[in-house]
Amino acid sequence: MRYNKFNKYNSKKRDFKKEDRPTGMTVMVRDNDVNKAMRILKKKLLRDGFFQEMRDRTFYESKGTKRRKAKEQATRRFKRNQEKLKMERGY
Repeated sequence: MRYNKFNKYNSKKRDFKKEDRPTGMTVMVRDNDVNKAMRILKKKLLRDGFFQEMRDRTFYESKGTKRRKAKEQATRRFKRNQEKLKMERGY
């Protein structure tokens, strides 16, 4: 279904020319359901990391602080993955 151009949600052919093609992040509004389109847009922005970047940019952070935070996050991820492996393998 992933490579199918015309599935049950996309039965109409959209023929955009190079100039008319939407650029950037777009969300199609179907059946005048703006609320659903807003939810989809929020999910896309969340996956893209937009909200996290906005949170990070509210205050200035030095390079050292950024590096320290990144290292802490990497350590946390590593430990979490090790715990998962232990649970899977039964240690």
